Amino acid sequence: MAKQKVETKQIVTITENAAGKIMELARQDKKEKFGLKLYVFPGGCSGFQYGMDFEEKPEKTDIVLEQHGVKLFVDKDSSEFLNGVKIDFVDSIQGSGFKIDNPNAKSSCGCGKSVC
Repeated sequence: MAKQKVETKQIVTITENAAGKIMELARQDKKEKFGLKLYVFPGGCSGFQYGMDFEEKPEKTDIVLEQHGVKLFVDKDSSEFLNGVKIDFVDSIQGSGFKIDNPNAKSSCGCGKSVC
């Protein structure tokens, strides 16, 4: 089986804070050796939603990135929507969660999980 190529150009950037939370969640789920799959799918109030899941290995067409010790798998179809995205983890009095800053989004909604 051919080894998956790791991209040097960063389509998605994750902060150290986000990487730490991703690793913490992976440990909790006993998926430390898995990668985080990032994708966009139809739905939500703005047309598309972001998705994140732990995957054991990338699909053949996934773009593989590695940042701050975290493997990221971006499916090729979602890469155009995710190009330039920055993911951070925010923990504040208003709540905590992953914050996705997408410079390509024409519009988004208040939930932060939907984009157009």
